[in-house]
Amino acid sequence: MEIHSTPIFNKHHPTSAPPLTQVHPSDRQSVSFSEDTTMSNPTDVATQFVQFYYEKFDSDRSQLAPLYRDQSMLTFEANPYVGTTNIVKKLQELSFTKVSHQVHTLDAQPSNSSNPSIIVLVTGALLVDGEENPLKFSQAFHLVQENGTYFVLNDVFRLVLG
Repeated sequence: MEIHSTPIFNKHHPTSAPPLTQVHPSDRQSVSFSEDTTMSNPTDVATQFVQFYYEKFDSDRSQLAPLYRDQSMLTFEANPYVGTTNIVKKLQELSFTKVSHQVHTLDAQPSNSSNPSIIVLVTGALLVDGEENPLKFSQAFHLVQENGTYFVLNDVFRLVLG
């Protein structure tokens, strides 16, 4: 099954990513990319990942489980959570029922050539439970390559208040 999302545009580098392929959680794959994806381009990988991540976050947070591993860590508003189970539990326990993310910027950098990984920084706004005033946020991901796919090793989320 292919997931088609509207492209995310970085202010400085408009990109259009190829579609993602959804994988079953039991496969323990993170995100499987279509054949025409250039895995060496961190911005392409990050764009696909961010589209997939926020689509799943906004529709069914339990579907984020395959993106994390037992050694993964989420810091959510200064509170740390380690491991897939704890991370997904935290995300599912968030007090809002309806959420919509709007990505404003996406930056990506390659990291660690011996075990390819990508640092991703996202800024944007989110609307929760039909509120009219969006909340600004920033989120950083450290994506690590594993068997031709990427998983989230580190995830840091913070609302930007003030």
